[in-house]
Amino acid sequence: MGKDVVVEKKKRGDGETMAVMSLQENPIQQLQVKFKEAETGFKAWLSKQKLPVEAAVVTAMGGVQGAFIGGLMGTLSPEMPPQTGVDPQAMASLQQTQALVGGPLVQARNFAAITGVNAGIACVMKRIRGKEDLESAVVAAFGSGVAYSLVSAGLQGQPMNAITTAAGFSLFQGIFFKLGERFSKPSVEDPYDARARSMLLKLGLEKYEKNFKKGLLADPTLPLLTDSALKDVSIPPGPRLLILDHIQRDPELKGKRGNRG
Repeated sequence: MGKDVVVEKKKRGDGETMAVMSLQENPIQQLQVKFKEAETGFKAWLSKQKLPVEAAVVTAMGGVQGAFIGGLMGTLSPEMPPQTGVDPQAMASLQQTQALVGGPLVQARNFAAITGVNAGIACVMKRIRGKEDLESAVVAAFGSGVAYSLVSAGLQGQPMNAITTAAGFSLFQGIFFKLGERFSKPSVEDPYDARARSMLLKLGLEKYEKNFKKGLLADPTLPLLTDSALKDVSIPPGPRLLILDHIQRDPELKGKRGNRG
Protein backbone atom coordinates (compact mmCIF):
# COMPACT_ATOMS: atom_id res chain seq x y z
CA MET A 1 0.00 0.00 0.00
CA GLY A 2 1.11 3.57 -0.66
CA LYS A 3 -0.02 4.57 2.83
CA ASP A 4 -0.32 2.30 5.85
CA VAL A 5 -2.88 2.91 8.54
CA VAL A 6 -1.20 2.79 11.94
CA VAL A 7 -3.12 2.78 15.19
CA GLU A 8 -1.25 4.34 18.11
CA LYS A 9 -2.32 4.62 21.73
CA LYS A 10 -1.92 8.04 23.31
CA LYS A 11 -2.80 9.29 26.77
CA ARG A 12 -5.38 12.00 27.15
CA GLY A 13 -5.34 14.67 29.82
CA ASP A 14 -7.52 12.60 32.14
CA GLY A 15 -5.06 9.70 32.08
CA GLU A 16 -7.11 7.49 29.78
CA THR A 17 -5.70 6.15 26.53
CA MET A 18 -7.25 6.64 23.15
CA ALA A 19 -6.53 5.10 19.74
CA VAL A 20 -5.18 7.52 17.15
CA MET A 21 -5.14 6.53 13.50
CA SER A 22 -2.28 7.98 11.46
CA LEU A 23 -1.02 7.55 7.91
CA GLN A 24 2.48 6.41 7.02
CA GLU A 25 3.91 6.94 3.57
CA ASN A 26 5.29 3.88 1.81
CA PRO A 27 8.50 5.23 0.17
CA ILE A 28 8.74 2.39 -2.35
CA GLN A 29 5.19 2.91 -3.60
CA GLN A 30 5.68 6.68 -3.74
CA LEU A 31 8.90 6.20 -5.72
CA GLN A 32 7.07 3.97 -8.20
CA VAL A 33 4.39 6.60 -8.68
CA LYS A 34 6.98 9.35 -9.18
CA PHE A 35 8.87 7.21 -11.71
CA LYS A 36 5.67 6.46 -13.62
CA GLU A 37 4.75 10.13 -13.71
CA ALA A 38 8.25 11.07 -14.94
CA GLU A 39 8.12 8.39 -17.62
CA THR A 40 4.72 9.55 -18.81
CA GLY A 41 5.88 13.17 -18.89
CA PHE A 42 9.02 12.28 -20.86
CA LYS A 43 7.02 10.31 -23.43
CA ALA A 44 4.59 13.20 -23.80
CA TRP A 45 7.47 15.64 -24.33
CA LEU A 46 9.19 13.34 -26.81
CA SER A 47 6.02 12.89 -28.88
CA LYS A 48 5.88 16.68 -29.43
CA GLN A 49 9.39 16.89 -30.88
CA LYS A 50 10.28 16.82 -34.55
CA LEU A 51 10.89 13.43 -36.12
CA PRO A 52 14.73 13.71 -36.31
CA VAL A 53 14.92 14.66 -32.63
CA GLU A 54 12.61 11.88 -31.50
CA ALA A 55 14.41 9.30 -33.66
CA ALA A 56 17.82 10.39 -32.37
CA VAL A 57 16.74 10.24 -28.72
CA VAL A 58 15.02 6.86 -29.11
CA THR A 59 18.01 5.42 -31.01
CA ALA A 60 20.44 6.65 -28.35
CA MET A 61 18.33 5.24 -25.52
CA GLY A 62 17.97 1.91 -27.32
CA GLY A 63 21.72 1.81 -27.92
CA VAL A 64 22.51 2.45 -24.26
CA GLN A 65 20.13 -0.29 -23.15
CA GLY A 66 21.60 -2.70 -25.69
CA ALA A 67 25.16 -1.86 -24.65
CA PHE A 68 24.32 -2.57 -21.02
CA ILE A 69 22.71 -5.92 -21.84
CA GLY A 70 25.53 -6.88 -24.21
CA GLY A 71 28.22 -5.94 -21.72
CA LEU A 72 26.51 -8.01 -19.05
CA MET A 73 26.25 -11.00 -21.36
CA GLY A 74 29.86 -10.55 -22.41
CA THR A 75 31.07 -11.08 -18.87
CA LEU A 76 29.56 -14.58 -19.01
CA SER A 77 30.83 -15.59 -22.47
CA PRO A 78 34.38 -16.67 -23.31
CA GLU A 79 36.13 -15.11 -26.31
CA MET A 80 36.91 -17.29 -29.31
CA PRO A 81 40.56 -17.50 -30.46
CA PRO A 82 41.43 -15.65 -33.70
CA GLN A 83 41.21 -17.65 -36.93
CA THR A 84 43.54 -17.41 -39.92
CA GLY A 85 43.52 -18.90 -43.39
CA VAL A 86 39.74 -18.71 -43.81
CA ASP A 87 38.01 -17.38 -46.95
CA PRO A 88 36.24 -13.98 -46.65
CA GLN A 89 32.69 -15.38 -46.74
CA ALA A 90 33.41 -17.89 -43.99
CA MET A 91 35.37 -15.28 -42.03
CA ALA A 92 32.39 -12.89 -42.05
CA SER A 93 30.10 -15.61 -40.72
CA LEU A 94 32.71 -16.59 -38.13
CA GLN A 95 33.06 -13.00 -36.93
CA GLN A 96 29.31 -12.66 -36.52
CA THR A 97 29.23 -15.90 -34.54
CA GLN A 98 32.12 -14.69 -32.41
CA ALA A 99 30.24 -11.46 -31.76
CA LEU A 100 27.63 -13.45 -29.84
CA VAL A 101 30.24 -15.09 -27.60
CA GLY A 102 32.83 -12.30 -27.43
CA GLY A 103 33.92 -10.23 -24.48
CA PRO A 104 31.96 -7.42 -22.80
CA LEU A 105 33.15 -4.66 -25.17
CA VAL A 106 32.42 -6.72 -28.28
CA GLN A 107 28.92 -7.66 -27.20
CA ALA A 108 28.17 -4.19 -25.85
CA ARG A 109 29.06 -2.73 -29.26
CA ASN A 110 26.98 -5.23 -31.22
CA PHE A 111 23.91 -5.17 -28.99
CA ALA A 112 24.01 -1.37 -28.97
CA ALA A 113 23.88 -1.42 -32.78
CA ILE A 114 21.04 -3.96 -32.84
CA THR A 115 18.77 -2.34 -30.26
CA GLY A 116 19.59 1.25 -31.20
CA VAL A 117 18.92 0.86 -34.93
CA ASN A 118 15.84 -1.26 -34.28
CA ALA A 119 14.36 1.33 -31.90
CA GLY A 120 15.20 4.22 -34.23
CA ILE A 121 13.66 2.65 -37.32
CA ALA A 122 10.57 1.54 -35.38
CA CYS A 123 10.17 5.10 -34.09
CA VAL A 124 10.36 6.57 -37.60
CA MET A 125 7.95 3.96 -38.99
CA LYS A 126 5.44 4.63 -36.22
CA ARG A 127 5.59 8.40 -36.70
CA ILE A 128 5.16 8.11 -40.47
CA ARG A 129 2.58 5.32 -40.57
CA GLY A 130 0.82 6.16 -37.30
CA LYS A 131 0.82 2.60 -35.99
CA GLU A 132 2.93 -0.34 -34.88
CA ASP A 133 2.35 -3.40 -37.03
CA LEU A 134 4.06 -6.40 -38.58
CA GLU A 135 5.50 -4.42 -41.49
CA SER A 136 7.14 -1.87 -39.19
CA ALA A 137 8.58 -4.61 -36.98
CA VAL A 138 10.03 -6.49 -39.96
CA VAL A 139 11.61 -3.35 -41.48
CA ALA A 140 13.15 -2.40 -38.11
CA ALA A 141 14.51 -5.92 -37.66
CA PHE A 142 16.00 -5.90 -41.18
CA GLY A 143 17.78 -2.62 -40.44
CA SER A 144 19.13 -3.92 -37.14
CA GLY A 145 20.36 -7.06 -38.92
CA VAL A 146 22.30 -4.96 -41.43
CA ALA A 147 23.76 -2.85 -38.60
CA TYR A 148 24.78 -6.00 -36.73
CA SER A 149 26.53 -7.34 -39.82
CA LEU A 150 28.45 -4.10 -40.32
CA VAL A 151 29.73 -3.79 -36.76
CA SER A 152 30.45 -7.48 -36.25
CA ALA A 153 32.06 -8.41 -39.59
CA GLY A 154 33.20 -4.95 -40.67
CA LEU A 155 33.32 -3.58 -44.18
CA GLN A 156 35.10 -6.69 -45.39
CA GLY A 157 31.94 -8.71 -44.74
CA GLN A 158 30.21 -9.95 -47.87
CA PRO A 159 27.00 -8.06 -48.86
CA MET A 160 25.14 -11.33 -49.35
CA ASN A 161 26.04 -12.38 -45.83
CA ALA A 162 24.66 -9.09 -44.47
CA ILE A 163 21.42 -9.54 -46.41
CA THR A 164 21.07 -13.12 -45.18
CA THR A 165 21.60 -12.03 -41.58
CA ALA A 166 19.12 -9.16 -41.92
CA ALA A 167 16.54 -11.50 -43.47
CA GLY A 168 16.98 -13.86 -40.53
CA PHE A 169 16.43 -11.01 -38.09
CA SER A 170 13.27 -10.02 -39.96
CA LEU A 171 11.95 -13.58 -39.98
CA PHE A 172 12.39 -14.06 -36.24
CA GLN A 173 10.96 -10.62 -35.48
CA GLY A 174 7.91 -11.37 -37.62
CA ILE A 175 7.37 -14.69 -35.86
CA PHE A 176 7.68 -13.11 -32.41
CA PHE A 177 5.35 -10.26 -33.41
CA LYS A 178 2.63 -12.67 -34.56
CA LEU A 179 3.03 -14.81 -31.44
CA GLY A 180 2.72 -11.69 -29.31
CA GLU A 181 -0.46 -10.69 -31.11
CA ARG A 182 -1.92 -14.13 -30.61
CA PHE A 183 -1.22 -14.56 -26.93
CA SER A 184 -1.50 -10.97 -25.69
CA LYS A 185 -4.81 -9.24 -25.18
CA PRO A 186 -4.44 -5.47 -25.33
CA SER A 187 -6.26 -3.79 -22.49
CA VAL A 188 -8.66 -1.03 -23.43
CA GLU A 189 -8.83 1.58 -20.68
CA ASP A 190 -12.21 3.09 -20.00
CA PRO A 191 -11.80 6.89 -19.98
CA TYR A 192 -14.47 7.08 -17.28
CA ASP A 193 -12.21 5.09 -14.93
CA ALA A 194 -8.94 6.98 -15.53
CA ARG A 195 -9.12 9.28 -12.52
CA ALA A 196 -10.34 6.57 -10.15
CA ARG A 197 -7.52 4.29 -11.32
CA SER A 198 -4.94 7.06 -10.82
CA MET A 199 -6.27 7.77 -7.32
CA LEU A 200 -6.01 4.12 -6.29
CA LEU A 201 -2.49 3.91 -7.70
CA LYS A 202 -1.32 6.96 -5.76
CA LEU A 203 -2.80 5.54 -2.56
CA GLY A 204 -1.31 2.11 -3.17
CA LEU A 205 -4.80 0.61 -3.35
CA GLU A 206 -4.75 -0.57 -6.96
CA LYS A 207 -5.87 -4.05 -5.89
CA TYR A 208 -9.30 -2.55 -5.13
CA GLU A 209 -9.80 -1.43 -8.73
CA LYS A 210 -11.91 -4.54 -9.34
CA ASN A 211 -14.15 -3.51 -6.43
CA PHE A 212 -14.70 -0.12 -8.08
CA LYS A 213 -15.57 -1.76 -11.39
CA LYS A 214 -17.89 -4.23 -9.71
CA GLY A 215 -19.80 -1.38 -8.07
CA LEU A 216 -19.68 0.80 -11.23
CA LEU A 217 -17.80 3.46 -9.27
CA ALA A 218 -16.38 5.40 -12.24
CA ASP A 219 -14.92 8.92 -12.32
CA PRO A 220 -18.29 10.76 -12.26
CA THR A 221 -19.15 9.04 -8.96
CA LEU A 222 -15.99 10.08 -7.10
CA PRO A 223 -17.47 13.30 -5.61
CA LEU A 224 -20.46 11.27 -4.41
CA LEU A 225 -18.52 8.51 -2.65
CA THR A 226 -19.45 7.78 0.94
CA ASP A 227 -18.25 5.29 3.49
CA SER A 228 -21.35 3.14 3.00
CA ALA A 229 -20.90 3.11 -0.79
CA LEU A 230 -17.32 1.89 -0.45
CA LYS A 231 -18.41 -0.62 2.16
CA ASP A 232 -21.01 -2.00 -0.25
CA VAL A 233 -18.23 -2.97 -2.69
CA SER A 234 -16.32 -4.80 0.08
CA ILE A 235 -13.51 -2.29 0.63
CA PRO A 236 -12.09 -2.55 4.21
CA PRO A 237 -12.26 0.35 6.70
CA GLY A 238 -8.62 1.47 6.37
CA PRO A 239 -8.65 1.86 2.58
CA ARG A 240 -12.09 3.52 2.80
CA LEU A 241 -10.65 6.19 5.09
CA LEU A 242 -7.73 6.80 2.73
CA ILE A 243 -10.02 7.14 -0.29
CA LEU A 244 -12.42 9.52 1.42
CA ASP A 245 -9.50 11.56 2.80
CA HIS A 246 -8.02 11.85 -0.69
CA ILE A 247 -11.31 13.04 -2.14
CA GLN A 248 -11.71 15.55 0.69
CA ARG A 249 -8.21 16.94 -0.01
CA ASP A 250 -8.68 17.15 -3.79
CA PRO A 251 -9.90 20.72 -4.53
CA GLU A 252 -11.77 19.77 -7.70
CA LEU A 253 -13.54 16.75 -6.23
CA LYS A 254 -14.27 18.60 -3.01
CA GLY A 255 -15.78 21.47 -4.99
CA LYS A 256 -18.04 19.15 -6.94
CA ARG A 257 -19.11 17.47 -3.73
CA GLY A 258 -19.95 20.85 -2.19
CA ASN A 259 -21.93 21.96 -5.23
CA ARG A 260 -23.97 18.79 -5.19
CA GLY A 261 -24.54 19.15 -1.49
